[in-house]
Amino acid sequence: MNKPAKNQHKLAFIGAGYVGLVSGTCLAEIGHTVILVDNNKDKITRLNKGQIPIFEPGLDELVTKNVKAGRLSFTTSLKDAVKNSEAIFIAVNTPPLPNGRADLSFVAGAAREIAEAADGYKVVVDKSTVPVQTGERVAETIKRYNKRQIDFDVVSNPEFLREGSAIDDFLQPDRIVVGVANKRAEKIMREIYSPIDAPFIVTDVKSAELIKHASNSFLATKISFANAVARICELSGANIDQVVGGMGQDARIGKHFLNAGIGYGGSCFPKDVSAFINIADELGYHFGILKEVEKINEQAKQLFLQKIEQALWVTKGKTIAMWGLAFKPNTDDMRNAPSIDIVNQLHADGAVIQAYDPAAQDTAKAVLGNKVKYIKDKYDALKNADALVIVTDWNEFKDPDWNKVAKLLHSPIIIDGRNMFDPKEMEKKGFVYHSVGRG
Repeated sequence: MNKPAKNQHKLAFIGAGYVGLVSGTCLAEIGHTVILVDNNKDKITRLNKGQIPIFEPGLDELVTKNVKAGRLSFTTSLKDAVKNSEAIFIAVNTPPLPNGRADLSFVAGAAREIAEAADGYKVVVDKSTVPVQTGERVAETIKRYNKRQIDFDVVSNPEFLREGSAIDDFLQPDRIVVGVANKRAEKIMREIYSPIDAPFIVTDVKSAELIKHASNSFLATKISFANAVARICELSGANIDQVVGGMGQDARIGKHFLNAGIGYGGSCFPKDVSAFINIADELGYHFGILKEVEKINEQAKQLFLQKIEQALWVTKGKTIAMWGLAFKPNTDDMRNAPSIDIVNQLHADGAVIQAYDPAAQDTAKAVLGNKVKYIKDKYDALKNADALVIVTDWNEFKDPDWNKVAKLLHSPIIIDGRNMFDPKEMEKKGFVYHSVGRG
C-alpha cells in the first residue's frame, strides 16, 4: 500500500464522473483532502448517501472509507470547492462533436468559474482528455475572468485509467505525466503524487496533452492492425492466435492489445482517435493511418454480423442468446460498445435477442431499450436459442458447463467475437464454433 503523503494538500475535482470520482477518491486514499464538485444535484445527493453511480471494482469500499475518514466530500458548490482548495482538477466531460472535435464547453465553463471564485494562488490541473493547446485556452480564460488578478498555474495531468482496473491503474501506474510551465507548479504536483511509486514524467503542457491522445490512438491502432491481420488469416487459412502470439514475443511490439475480435469501444478510444484526427487536420496534417484505424474498427463489427448471418443462414425469426453487452469486462459502460451496432442490426433483421451481462443490464437498457430481452442468468439466456453470440469476454463466461449449454441451446452454434475458446476443443464438445481470424 502507498504511504500517506507527507505534504498533504487540499484538492478539488470539478466533475464527479468516472475520472473525477476515481481520481479524487484515490488521492484521498493517499492522504489528501478532496472535494468533488458536480452540478448534477441528483448525483451529489446519491454520493452523499453512499450510492456510487458507476460500476468499478473496489470503488464503493474506497469511497466509504475515505468519506468516513473525513478526507473525501461531495458538493454542488464550485465556489466553495475552489476557495477551500490549493489545486483544482478539471475532470469534466469532453464529448465528441459531430465533426470529431472535442466539445470543450465544459472545460471553458469550469475555467471561468475557477477564475471568478479564486481568492488566492491556485494550481489548475487539466485532468480531462483535451486537445493540444487547450492549456493555453484555459490560462487565457482564467486571466480574462480573474478580476482579482490572482496568481495561478495551469498544468496538464492526463489520466490513463482502464475501466475495470482503474484503482490499481491510479495507485500503481506505469507512469505519471505532468505538463508544467514552471518549477513552482512542478513542486506541488510532485508533492501531490509523492506517495505513488511510479516514473514521474515532467514535460511542457502541450507535450503532456499530446501524450494522452497519442497513447490511446496507438493502442487503438494495434487493435485494428490485429483485426486486419485476422482478416488475412481467414482468407488464407492461417490462425490469428498463432500469428499475434509470434508477434507479441518481440519486445519491440509486445503482446498487449493484439487481440482480434469485434473491435474497440468505450469512452476513450473512439473519442480520442477521432479527436486526434481532427487535431491533426486543424494543424494541417492528414493523419491517414488513424482514419484507416477507424474504418477497420467499423468493419470488424460488420464482419462479425456476417459470421452470425452465415452461421444461421437467416436471422429473421431466430432467437439469439448474447453473452455480454458492455464494451469490455469489469464495467457497466455501454459507450460505443460494439454490442450496440450488433444488436441494432440483428433486431432490424427480425431476430429475437436474449442477452445477459453481469453488470451492464441497466446501462444497456438505457441505450438499447426493448430491442433486447434482458436475462438475469447466463444459462437462462440460452433457453431455446438458435445460437450463442459472445460479445464481451467476462471471466464468468470462460468456464461454463458445456453440457448444460448444449442442452439449453436449440442448436449447438456459437459465434465468438472475443476468441475465448479453442476451436478444436469446441468441435470435440459437439459445437459448431465460429471465431475471428482462425482460418
